Amino acid sequence: MTKKTLLLCFFILLKFGLHTILIAPEYDLHRDEYLHLDQGKHLAWGYLSVPPFTSWNSYLILLFGNAEFWVKFFPVLYGVLTMVVVWRAIEALEGNLFALILGASAITFSVLLRINLLYQPNSVDILGWTLLYFCVLKYIKTKQDQWLYIAAVVFGFAFLNKYNIVFLLAGLAPALLLTEHRKLFLNRKLFAAFLIGILIILPNLIWQYQNNFPVVHHMKLLSKTQLVNVSRVGFLREQLIYFLGSVFVILAAFVSFFVYQPFKKYRIFFWSFVFTLSLFTYMKAKGYYAIGLYPVFISFGSVYLESVFTKKLLWLRVVSVVFVWILFIPLHRVAFPVKSPDAIALNSKAYKDFGLLRWEDGQEHDIPQDFADMLGWKELAGKVDAEYAKIEDKKHTLILCDNYGQAGAINYYSKYKNIQAVTMNADYINWFPIEEEIKNVILVQNADDDDKERKKEQPLFHEVRLRGKIENPYAREKGTSIYVLLGARVSINKILKSDMEENRWK
Repeated sequence: MTKKTLLLCFFILLKFGLHTILIAPEYDLHRDEYLHLDQGKHLAWGYLSVPPFTSWNSYLILLFGNAEFWVKFFPVLYGVLTMVVVWRAIEALEGNLFALILGASAITFSVLLRINLLYQPNSVDILGWTLLYFCVLKYIKTKQDQWLYIAAVVFGFAFLNKYNIVFLLAGLAPALLLTEHRKLFLNRKLFAAFLIGILIILPNLIWQYQNNFPVVHHMKLLSKTQLVNVSRVGFLREQLIYFLGSVFVILAAFVSFFVYQPFKKYRIFFWSFVFTLSLFTYMKAKGYYAIGLYPVFISFGSVYLESVFTKKLLWLRVVSVVFVWILFIPLHRVAFPVKSPDAIALNSKAYKDFGLLRWEDGQEHDIPQDFADMLGWKELAGKVDAEYAKIEDKKHTLILCDNYGQAGAINYYSKYKNIQAVTMNADYINWFPIEEEIKNVILVQNADDDDKERKKEQPLFHEVRLRGKIENPYAREKGTSIYVLLGARVSINKILKSDMEENRWK
């Protein structure tokens, strides 16, 4: 093996190794992970909130046994692949050992470490952005049309993972027009590549059309409930935190496009960054939407700094790498769920200083929202199982939840593998098992529900009882109640079908 190969293997093993120690045992899976895992049981060309790529991963996880190991393995794998692409980009830019070490360190000890903790589309999204930018780099360097076709395939699969990749093209197109690379629009191979991309994403576009474009409804709901609490200043401030230890590498990349002769032909990347970040800022996007912008700039910055840190400045090579590694230590203490919720609540100042205690509701809480979304799920599933076990007629019993996290967690942790918990929330509205007559319901309701006595359900069942609540004080689901509704007086199936049409069962 060459030195470069050994170094790459070291960083790959380091990346996998770090992810074995970044989540304390007190935490369950994240609420979004349960939804994505259940999508693997209902394969389709689209879903209400995401395209189909994640469901393909979920299907593989199911084939492998659905263990938490595999749930955590795939996002880490995509993080590793992102680092490998950055490594190849550095090589394409003719960087040597120092640039490779600095680039790999900057990627390893960055926000990607946290993004790759969770089984969500974000890890693949960042990989897709990095790969697509890599294709642009290779096309500019080689002028080979094959990179246009590869870029089209990358875009297609990135689109099938998360629609966020469209913003890359929205920033890249005006950047092309602003530089000498505008002549690419005269290349007929570009339009052939465009058709390839369209063919890849066409099944999802057809699905969106057939289902009245749920992505539009999802974006409106997101804007109304979450993005309304996002400020433009907050968005820009978050950008500095994501690659805090290596921000100097990214800044060096920006400078290099204007002062380093070999990189002047790549100035399109700078303008693409400006246009895309401006678009995200204007739309008040969530900060993490823009993370995919940065890995390619780490490639440019690493190579440029290697050209600068020569002769009398060689000592800065060691300092820069050590700085990236050392700065990770304080970030490690707040950015990852390595401490128990009690420990975080007792020493919350550092989390508050980084803005990690502010949730999507705009309020400050005891622990970060992502951490709170990883608590209470096993407790919920255990209590639902205890009530489910008491019901003799399980065949005609429905587990009905208030949100997708509850339904997915019950399906994942329940010892009854055919329990099929559902909700009127998210994709579960299409997965109701109502072929059989429903006689009993285990109802899981959010803590903020205004019908504690279940007055709406009292006339529908012979018996309605509150049987338990989530008691974990740090769980976002704290206070979620479990009701048992026995002996239906009317046709619950008809009520459910009607409510499914109106997207409500409250």
